[in-house]
Amino acid sequence: METRGIEQMFDFQRLPNDGLVLLLLLLYSPVGLCLMLLRIFIGVHVFLVSCALPDSLIRRFMVRIMCSVLGMHVRQNSPRLRDKNVKLYICNHVTQFDHNVINLLTSCNTPLLEGPAGFVCWARGFMELGGGAESQVELAGTLQRYCSTPGAAPLLLFPEEDTTNGRAGLLKFSSWPFSVTDSVQPVALLVQRPFLAVTTPDSSWLTELLWTFFVPFTVYHFLATELGVVSTQITKADKAEHIKRKRHTAAQSASTNLGARPRTVPRGFMSASLGAEDPRIVRMAQQVKDVLPDVPLSVITRDLLRTNCVDTTITNLLERTEEYPPEVPSASSSDSLRQRPASSSSSSSSSHAAAPAPIPTIQPAAKSFGRCPIDRHMSLQERKEALYEYARRRYIEKHGLNQEESL
Repeated sequence: METRGIEQMFDFQRLPNDGLVLLLLLLYSPVGLCLMLLRIFIGVHVFLVSCALPDSLIRRFMVRIMCSVLGMHVRQNSPRLRDKNVKLYICNHVTQFDHNVINLLTSCNTPLLEGPAGFVCWARGFMELGGGAESQVELAGTLQRYCSTPGAAPLLLFPEEDTTNGRAGLLKFSSWPFSVTDSVQPVALLVQRPFLAVTTPDSSWLTELLWTFFVPFTVYHFLATELGVVSTQITKADKAEHIKRKRHTAAQSASTNLGARPRTVPRGFMSASLGAEDPRIVRMAQQVKDVLPDVPLSVITRDLLRTNCVDTTITNLLERTEEYPPEVPSASSSDSLRQRPASSSSSSSSSHAAAPAPIPTIQPAAKSFGRCPIDRHMSLQERKEALYEYARRRYIEKHGLNQEESL
């Protein structure tokens, strides 16, 4: 469920999938390129004006009008955003320019938490921390001293620590920003743009700026009440891991399909090959295969790519009622059977002389659904124990071992 949530919380491709919208975007492209070049020229003047004028209501009003020419329209559903007693603003994170847009409505400073300091940091509107805090505790202490300074502008922090599309949910908030001060005001931000996605995980701030100049407009809407999305347990690290996994999967798919003949490759092999190169998935699939020897590896791998858990995959396969066709043994396994030493063959023949123990019948699903969680848990445990016993007997029969030797 969390993987599906990650897919919904981020836009991994910039262009839309609708053919009609793509056609309209293609017709708009010459206008967008001319508009981008013109806005780059105007943007230099906006930067110079914001640097020359002191921080005041007049400066914010002038820069806000000039930013509207650049395509960044700011809307606010309440007439006044700032309270004089507020020392900290907390906002959800959507784009690389959220702090610049909020600064058009009220005076605030956003510290640079990641990336090199210098001219680029200052030009983007971030506040440089003099000491360079190495941990969150030191960073919180530095910001606490800043908030206690008389006349200091309020801080603006993003507890999500990374951007989302702002539609499906919020990343799990970090707790350290709330330890900076007791006077906190939340701000909800909703960003909308025609034709294209607002942001993608792989884009830099410069790329996002050029796309902002390309599209007709981007609306930043600040809400004083609520955003209308739910909070999740997905963190910044989960987002980075998911993006890394998508890149790895895309690279494997590209290398597999390069020069291949799609019509001659079975569908089940293509679905299972996505995780065939991952050692962790291979190891987990072998663990499930030891418990469920009759289930094909392609089915196990496909379910492991979705659940990423051995126990959950075993449970899902147990709940299924369909029967799987027997797997064709690979060439390597056939060769290993032909090259087995003679001593192993003799021990196998001697062990087959004795009558083999009857293999218990395995039911893939329970006959009835338990009324309470305890009954359902016991039913699952009984099926797992039966499967482990079945797998052990299959292993003894396969390798020609005696019952006493395996105990």
